[in-house]
Amino acid sequence: MELYKIHPRHYVAVDCVILGYQDDEIKLLLYPRSFEPHKGEWSLLGGFVQENESADEAASRILKQTTGLEQIFLEQVASFSEPNRDPEARVISLAYFALIRIDLHDEECVRENGAYWIPIRKLPNLIFDHQEMFKKALKKLQQKAGYSLCGRELLPEMFTIIQLRKLYEAIFQREFDPGNFRKKILSFGVLEKLSVKDATESRKGAFYYQFKKDITEKILIGSSGFSVKLNV
Repeated sequence: MELYKIHPRHYVAVDCVILGYQDDEIKLLLYPRSFEPHKGEWSLLGGFVQENESADEAASRILKQTTGLEQIFLEQVASFSEPNRDPEARVISLAYFALIRIDLHDEECVRENGAYWIPIRKLPNLIFDHQEMFKKALKKLQQKAGYSLCGRELLPEMFTIIQLRKLYEAIFQREFDPGNFRKKILSFGVLEKLSVKDATESRKGAFYYQFKKDITEKILIGSSGFSVKLNV
């Protein structure tokens, strides 16, 4: 311990890039900071790592306190350690990104934290280096969607191919050809067609699908320009 005393001490924090999908848009959970510095400005949800927990546990704690959800997709994005990133003290932050079902989260928890879901195409300026955290998290999500078939973390259990395509368009911020996307997605063999239809998408209705529960890992290369590694 004597050796450690000669070294500087730093605060360790976690900041959570909490992403959800609603109304054909990827949304980010933000709140107006309630204390200085930058009081009233937009911030990611976060906090300090406590003495009795790991960084992963701290991120999970913050997510539960904020959304009421447990056992959701959570992955570390990067560390942010510029000496002057926080004007109050030397704070090293570990950024995480989480994917949640907005329809399942606890709205009361969100309200109590003063947080709001904001579409990523309409994001305000964020404090500190939170903008960079978000950008890196979005890139991680795009990479995830590029090698694994996204949807299970963000869509309802039953969804149409149109809904899945719109999710991908929201993630990549570009359009996919409907016919090519449908053909490629179905060629992977990981979706199960259900006998019920969504009557809101067309006169004939569109069949619902769900992810098969017995799919083993595959690597699939799509002519649409993305490769899909499936772990479902």
